[in-house]
Amino acid sequence: MSQARSVYHFNSIIVREPSRSVVNGLRADDRGNPTFEGVKAEHDAYIAAMRDAGVEVTVLPALEAFPDSIFVEDPALVFTEGAILLRPGAESRVGETAEITPTLRGMFETVLDLPTPGFADGGDVLTTPKSVMIGLSARTDKVGAEALSACIEKLGRKAEIVATPEGVLHFKTDCSLLDDENVLSTARLARSGVFKDFKQIIIPEGEEPAANALRVNDVVMVGSDFPRTIEMLDKLGYKVVPMKTTEIGKIDAGLSCMSLRWFRNGR
Repeated sequence: MSQARSVYHFNSIIVREPSRSVVNGLRADDRGNPTFEGVKAEHDAYIAAMRDAGVEVTVLPALEAFPDSIFVEDPALVFTEGAILLRPGAESRVGETAEITPTLRGMFETVLDLPTPGFADGGDVLTTPKSVMIGLSARTDKVGAEALSACIEKLGRKAEIVATPEGVLHFKTDCSLLDDENVLSTARLARSGVFKDFKQIIIPEGEEPAANALRVNDVVMVGSDFPRTIEMLDKLGYKVVPMKTTEIGKIDAGLSCMSLRWFRNGR
């Protein structure tokens, strides 16, 4: 990877259309089912925002058998150097990996399989300029994290295993990378000390879900339901693109989990 290119500089992403079964997606906190139409509208807006940010979007067809398959980031990881096929920690999602494998094998010269046993979700992985951070959680266990760490190092990157606060679904539920030096974090994750090498920008109390923001090229996508976070980032000089996440938020989702993002050489 070129040292001059930031880890949030992308020109290619993969997304998957929501299935009608998405209304039955997993959730830790039941706030009622989303509507298919609502999820579809939010997903369509997400794709449009990605194209506006300068990336080429590959859209995969919906998978009715897998309600959570719109969240393509959990069954795989992608980098310029290659892709890694993961093993999601939720039993109902394990089959999603096989569904996305042919696409990744067609787009990447190097595709690694996560060795058995162990589980790892892409939602627990934060790529920073210093390392690829893997958060231990209910969906990513120690065996899976260590196996993933070895795969990441095979691709020539440094991996680091860290802890996700108890009760938090995924590591990236509580954080996101803003630029090469700054991370956006909830207070509970900041207290853990995992971001000692970064400047931490703390989410305003009561807007914790806004931590799952997404830096893509020149813009930071943030859930539109979090005005204080948007105002804070705007004042800090970030180009914020508010994105509606009201419906997908009902199934424990944020902005990062809806795409696989990388810089594809030759584009």
